[in-house]
Amino acid sequence: MRLSPLRSVPRVDLLIGLAIIALGTLEAFTVAPAYGEPRPELWWVGQALVTGVLVWYRRRAPVAVFILMILAQYVWHRQGHPGCPVWQLAALLIVFHTIGAHLPVRHGGAWALAGILIFDSGAVDHRFLPFDEVIYLTVMFGSAYATGLALRGYLLRAHRMSERAARLEVERERRAAEAVAAERNRIARELHDVVAHSVSMMVMQAGVLRRRMGAAQEDGPSQEAEMLSGIERAGREAVEELRIMLGALRMPQDEALPQPGLDMVPNLISTVGSSGLRVRLETEGEPVRLAPGLDLSAYRIVQEALTNAVKYAGDADARIRIAYLPDRLELEITDNGGGAGPALSTGNGLIGMRERAELFGGSLDAGPLPQGGYRVRATLPISQGVPMSEATN
Repeated sequence: MRLSPLRSVPRVDLLIGLAIIALGTLEAFTVAPAYGEPRPELWWVGQALVTGVLVWYRRRAPVAVFILMILAQYVWHRQGHPGCPVWQLAALLIVFHTIGAHLPVRHGGAWALAGILIFDSGAVDHRFLPFDEVIYLTVMFGSAYATGLALRGYLLRAHRMSERAARLEVERERRAAEAVAAERNRIARELHDVVAHSVSMMVMQAGVLRRRMGAAQEDGPSQEAEMLSGIERAGREAVEELRIMLGALRMPQDEALPQPGLDMVPNLISTVGSSGLRVRLETEGEPVRLAPGLDLSAYRIVQEALTNAVKYAGDADARIRIAYLPDRLELEITDNGGGAGPALSTGNGLIGMRERAELFGGSLDAGPLPQGGYRVRATLPISQGVPMSEATN
C-alpha cells in the first residue's frame, strides 16, 4: 500500500523545494570562494534549482526522484566539487526518508540499500572513502530511511484503525436498525393481540345486536339500531386504521404508507353523524396541497375535536371551519352542546392536539364559549402550496 502523508497539503513540498533553491543560490554567492571559486558559481544555482524541483516532485515518483538525485550528486562531484553542501545533504536525507515512507518495505528497503552501497563505494564521489566516512554515510542515510519506515507504519496503523472505526459504526447502525425493527414488530404484535382483537369483537357484537333489534322491529329500524350501526361502522374503520398502522410498524422505516388528511374530513363527519351529533363543514379559500405531516396533523386535530364533541356535547350541532389563507391554515371546531367542556382540558386529547400544532410552529386554543358549547381553534403556518385543482391535473 502506497501512502502519501502530506498529499493533502502539497504546499509543504513546494516550500521545502523553494528553501533548497534559496539555500543553493545563497551558497553560490557567499560560500563559493571557500571551494576555491573566485566568483559566484552559476552552476550551483542550476544544481539547486534541479534539486528543489526533484524534492517538490518526490511524492509522485519516489523511485525516479531517488535515481535522479544520485545522478545529480554524481554530476556535482564530476565537476570537481569534493564536498557536499548542506542543502544537497538535506535533499538526499529527504529523498531517503520518502523511499521508506512511500514504498512497501521490500521495494523501499532494496532501493535504500542500493543507494547506501553506491555512496559507500565512492562511485558518486569518484574516490575511495575512508572507513569512518562509510560508517557516517551508512548511519545517516539508514536513519533517514528508518524515519520513513516509522512514518509509514504509523500511517498504516492509523488507516487500519480508521477503517475499523468505520466498520464498527456501520455495524452499530445496523444493529440499532435491527433493534428498532424488532421493537416495532413486538409493538405490532401487542397491538394486534390486545387492541385489534378487542375492537373486532366489539364490532361483531354491535352488528349482531343491531340485526336482532332490526328483526324485532316491524316498523323499521329504531334510533338505537341506527346508533349501533354507527358504532359498527366506526369500529370497522378503527380496525382498518389499526391494520394500516400495524402494517406500517412492520414495514421498513424508509417506506411510507398513505396517511389520512383533510380530504378525509367528510368521511369522518359521516362516521360521527350516527352518534346524534349534527356536523356542518365550511371551507374558506382554495384548498392547497399540504405537506404530508402537516395534513395528517390537521386531520388528527379535527378528529380529536369531533371525538370530544361526541363525548361531551351529546345531541348537539357542531361546525367545522377550514380556512386556507395565504400563510396559514385555520381550523375551528365548535359545538353548542351543554356537556362538561372543562373535562377536555384535563385529558390527553387537548395535550395531543396542542403538541401537533406546536410541532409545525402553530398554536391551539380550546375552551368553553360564553353562550354555551365548546370551541377548538388551531392555526398552522403553511408555505405557498399548490392548489388542489392544479395538483389533480
